[in-house]
Amino acid sequence: MRSFQPFDFANGLLEEFRNDGFKTSLWAWDKAHLSLPAIGTHFGFVQDGKATLVCDSGEFTLKAGIYFSVPGACTITGEARGIAITSAAYNGFFQVGGPIEKAGRLKYIDGCTDSLLISPIMKGDPCLNLLYFPSGIKQTQHTHPSNRVGVVARGTGKCITPEGAIPLFPGQIFLIRANGLHSFETSSSDMTVIAYHPDSDFGASHENHPMINRTMVDGISASQLVEIRTK
Repeated sequence: MRSFQPFDFANGLLEEFRNDGFKTSLWAWDKAHLSLPAIGTHFGFVQDGKATLVCDSGEFTLKAGIYFSVPGACTITGEARGIAITSAAYNGFFQVGGPIEKAGRLKYIDGCTDSLLISPIMKGDPCLNLLYFPSGIKQTQHTHPSNRVGVVARGTGKCITPEGAIPLFPGQIFLIRANGLHSFETSSSDMTVIAYHPDSDFGASHENHPMINRTMVDGISASQLVEIRTK
């Protein structure tokens, strides 16, 4: 099985997969109506144009570079292109953010950067990321323990896999399969990628989050007392 799978901007469901243990659906819309089901949470990104998002939280106009998270059913219409990734078992928050920045705010490997656009609510939950590759990057070959879904938001580059080099350009949707060996390269252009992760080893827990950590009881963080207080 190839480690890297590209997709065209065809309207509707592109693929469903769970080979990494997470039931995930990949969708796209291309200047057409897209209805997303009531199950799970949908993570999305507007590639270009202007879209209208309708869900239980209301009606929202989204322009290029906007990202979102919607639990439950929603519809997307308008003269726009974009992608959506459904995490079938996850109950996330409703969020709309953006437009995306040029580069990430966190250091990543080999001079690249990353920003968490939609963070895990709790440790282990899905997340949506912005990956930035400056020009002249040659990443170290690496793998991920779960599937990665992405779309090139800006710029050009290529993905290097055991099967060969795959060109990357704005609007290229792709899946990197769990444990698939790969790396990204850029030449004269930089490149920005929106990447969905179905899981994380980062985030809050009942015993470790800012509110409980910074609540002091007789000079002691309540996080150290949580087991006593909840029994």
